[in-house]
Amino acid sequence: MLVIGIDIGGTKCAVNLGELSKSGAAAVHKCEVRKTAAYSPAEMLEALARDVRSCVEKGNGQKIEGIGISCGGPLDSRTGTILSPPNLPGWDRIHVTEYFQRETGIPVWLCNDANACALAEWKLGAGKGTSSMIFITFGTGLGAGLILDNRLYAGACDMAGEIGHIRLSDYGPAGYGKMGSFEGFCSGGGIAQLARSMIREEYQTGRKPELCGNPEDLERITAAQVGAAAKSGDPLAREILKRVGLQLGKGLSVIMDILNPECIVIGSIFVRSYDEIWPYAQEVIERETLPAVRGACRILPSRLSESVGDIAGLVVAGYHLGWEEWT
Repeated sequence: MLVIGIDIGGTKCAVNLGELSKSGAAAVHKCEVRKTAAYSPAEMLEALARDVRSCVEKGNGQKIEGIGISCGGPLDSRTGTILSPPNLPGWDRIHVTEYFQRETGIPVWLCNDANACALAEWKLGAGKGTSSMIFITFGTGLGAGLILDNRLYAGACDMAGEIGHIRLSDYGPAGYGKMGSFEGFCSGGGIAQLARSMIREEYQTGRKPELCGNPEDLERITAAQVGAAAKSGDPLAREILKRVGLQLGKGLSVIMDILNPECIVIGSIFVRSYDEIWPYAQEVIERETLPAVRGACRILPSRLSESVGDIAGLVVAGYHLGWEEWT
């Protein structure tokens, strides 16, 4: 069946036409990627509506069964309302499903982006075949989508899976507005904070780390730089990711013992720095989790990886339309 996916993000927004079938999700047409900052919310909605109409034309007369929207929270998926996400300034109480249904006449569903990615990994990626699976973003921020007993669990107010807010340590990089949080240690921004702190320690003890030879470059350090340096064998970069891995293991252990999932799939930075992070996370999990829980759960890098954003909106539509049609 043909469906349309809309990805609304802090950096970019995009619309895709795709076909869902028993063999998976296939792109039929991808519209131009639009930079979010270049548009006001009203302008972006109008542009995306034009893109949706162009996708309908590309369907060559075939019925478009639905539109799935993936967007960062907070949001209300039940009313289809975007509720002032921190990475979308000005997007305040936007009734987005109502807007696109009015403009297109096609059924529309809104989903938190972590939940949308969880659906995609569950049906098409590393979590395929499981009934209980958790997807963890581990990108710019840290969030999770929960698949429990063969359905998406969003919680009482669409806030289930906000694991980045869990405090893992009294001290440490800040994420999600909380020092020492899971997101503080396990996100792109958090890794950069941790790197700056550890580089300063090196300077203060009279050493000049290869990772940042010039103090003037300290504030420009990124997680990507740390990851690349660690793969090249830089000892400080490897120590930074070791600390990240240990905290990841601590956070995963809590989630595993509470939810007892079959599978945890982790994306983005975990995929790119798997060898540098996973051994230390595994070390903590072996020590902290209940043996039966540990034995029942596989922890895997995302299979869809960088393409998950393109697929997520399509799968949101497929989930609400009923899996039987295409799985």
